[in-house]
Amino acid sequence: MIDVDIKALLLAFIVLFSLLFLFKFYQSLKHNPRSVTPTLHSLSIGCVSNFFDTLGIGSFPTSTSYLRLRRLIDDQLIPSTLNIGHAPAAITEALIFITLVPVSPLLLVSTTLSTAVGSFLGSGIVLRLPKRPLQIVLGVASLIAAVLFILVNLHLMPGGGNAYRLSTVPFLLANVTVMTLGALMAAGVGFFGPCLIVLSLLGLHPLAIFPIMMSAGAVQQLTSGWRYLDQQHYDPQLTTGLALGGVAGVLLAAFLVKSLAVDALRWLVAAVALIVAVDFLLSAFKTVPHRAPNASQPH
Repeated sequence: MIDVDIKALLLAFIVLFSLLFLFKFYQSLKHNPRSVTPTLHSLSIGCVSNFFDTLGIGSFPTSTSYLRLRRLIDDQLIPSTLNIGHAPAAITEALIFITLVPVSPLLLVSTTLSTAVGSFLGSGIVLRLPKRPLQIVLGVASLIAAVLFILVNLHLMPGGGNAYRLSTVPFLLANVTVMTLGALMAAGVGFFGPCLIVLSLLGLHPLAIFPIMMSAGAVQQLTSGWRYLDQQHYDPQLTTGLALGGVAGVLLAAFLVKSLAVDALRWLVAAVALIVAVDFLLSAFKTVPHRAPNASQPH
């Protein structure tokens, strides 16, 4: 009975937080001088990336790869745009998986709060990062995501445990893991792939990890997205498209998930993530043109 009450309280918290966030998002768009009307292109990006997200592949690696390859927005706006734009889809996923999939409510609530703490601290750091360090963070993160996808597909990583709750030490490690991933997610780093693999190694059944990922991901994006909204630090038109298209992608995936070859999709995302990782890192470390003789040295 206590477990049920904890889950009900978490659901109530997410609903309330979501309503406050969406109202703040609406107010931010209302006072934004730039166009906020989504294009068919931005709606499609939101739909496709969050379709993958519902399958456990993650919307961040997919959308980061596409935005980067197409040069749709400045690199510095990618983390904020993704965290705000993907939040409505993350809310939808959280409500679905928390309601339908069994897992220890105590573990579910603690990992959700740990991710929120990590994301709050992480988003504050990201807002102060200059462009080159941010490119390095995103490049390394994309490379790690690609390697993790490849290792799982080659069966070089464990397929997961069978537990739906954890003992003390794995419980603590799980919370430290999601707190770290929450901070990285605030920088546009994918959360689902690393979370799924690490929590599987700790002994959780893969199915039990989905409500944890969805709940933690939703609260993380709401937390860091709130800070980005305060700074007006995002692309309003693209963000709106991601938000509306993303919810449609989640609902679509809920009906089609059983008929898709998820391994094939992971290979595709891994290949694109590798390309983007190289692109980010080359951009970060490329030679800066020399300035005039009397100018200060480039940094």
